Amino acid sequence: MEEEEGTLESFLKWAAELGISDSQSNSSSCLGQSLSVAHFPHAGGRGLAAVRDIRKGELILRVPKLALMSSESLRKDKKLFLSINNHASLSSTQVNDAIWAAEKATAKAEFDWKEAISLMEELNLKHRLQTFKAWLWASGSISSRTLHVPWDDAGCLCPVGDLFNYAAPGEEEAFNSENAFIDSSCWRNHSSTEQYEVEQIDANLLRLTDGGYEEDVSAYCFYARRNYKKGEQVLLSYGTYTNLELLEHYGFLLDENPNDKAFIPLESEIYSSCSWPKDSLYIQQNGKPSFALLSALRLWLTHPTQRRSVGHLAYSGSQLSPDNEIIVMGWISNNCKAVLKSFVTSIEEDELLLRTIDKMQDFCTTGGLANLPSAFEGEVHAFLENKGSIHGESGSKFLQSRHIRRYMDRWKLAVQWRLRYKRTLVDCITYCIKVIMLVGSLDLVNRNLN
Repeated sequence: MEEEEGTLESFLKWAAELGISDSQSNSSSCLGQSLSVAHFPHAGGRGLAAVRDIRKGELILRVPKLALMSSESLRKDKKLFLSINNHASLSSTQVNDAIWAAEKATAKAEFDWKEAISLMEELNLKHRLQTFKAWLWASGSISSRTLHVPWDDAGCLCPVGDLFNYAAPGEEEAFNSENAFIDSSCWRNHSSTEQYEVEQIDANLLRLTDGGYEEDVSAYCFYARRNYKKGEQVLLSYGTYTNLELLEHYGFLLDENPNDKAFIPLESEIYSSCSWPKDSLYIQQNGKPSFALLSALRLWLTHPTQRRSVGHLAYSGSQLSPDNEIIVMGWISNNCKAVLKSFVTSIEEDELLLRTIDKMQDFCTTGGLANLPSAFEGEVHAFLENKGSIHGESGSKFLQSRHIRRYMDRWKLAVQWRLRYKRTLVDCITYCIKVIMLVGSLDLVNRNLN
């Protein structure tokens, strides 16, 4: 712990020397005027906390261009630049391929790593930095930490700025931005000075109050996305991500993520019968089918000879008929049930497993694993065997290992994700049943009236 604190202190001292600061005026320190490094055990781990009350839109961190790590800064290192040029097949944006490979196909990742070995040897990198494990770590770091800058297609790494933990972009910000834009249009008949002032306000609001590179100050500037009280964690929106994407790229989940999506298997004919992109056909976090999914299913579950005549209604989001709507909701509900049935474990069993993992982490004992249902036998056995409990250490000594505790954190995240996915499907089934009952009763009333 002391070693880690010493490393952090050295890092912040180095950052201050480069001019990275959370102060709006000149300051010799990196942090302390607006932010401080803090640990949030249940909200992302290490992050940045407010050391004072902060207002929405306020500048909270400035990272000068000279501190940003990009292909432009790479060119200033003659040895590195010449070595990269000698390997024309490696480009500054190729890291995206490496990231994809690391996540989706180990074989492809190993191929990319082997291609880069000669370059790493030429740069005289230490042997431990040339390993496949180090390659995956570097690819993952760039994947999760690269920020967009207008002057470099590969983006940049931003020291200190990458300490912000994530908050999903909320609907409130978008709503406020739209209203601000609409309200400002009422001022177009006023003087040019008034119009300019309104446009400046619009620009600040439409910035999404998170941050970006600003040419006029040659720095990457971060702004508060909302008001913060002293001691609160200051968060940053990286964009819209589902929980699965957050888990894959950043290693965490959000309890409430308005951008989360649950996908269910769909027949290939559904995709061919509509023009909606595949990634738009999903179930929302609250259990409601997406606009595109409903539109596609309404059209697909219509007789092929009638689709052309009702296509405009389906694409506008309209119900085609009571019978069609009931069939659509029944189809979604049945498919959600089929997906839930395909899982080895139930929601209740996953909840039990999470409680057991929590106890194991709190009390450093593996005793609770013996009481789990048989559905977990393979999962638990794999954990114990792969991590050495069966063939080596056991009990509290086993669970006190830092490596094991990290593995348990990842295991817990995986269970949390599948549990949230299952709950979304259950909520969708409930929603579909309610719609079926409502549409059915309204249709019955209309028929009686006629």
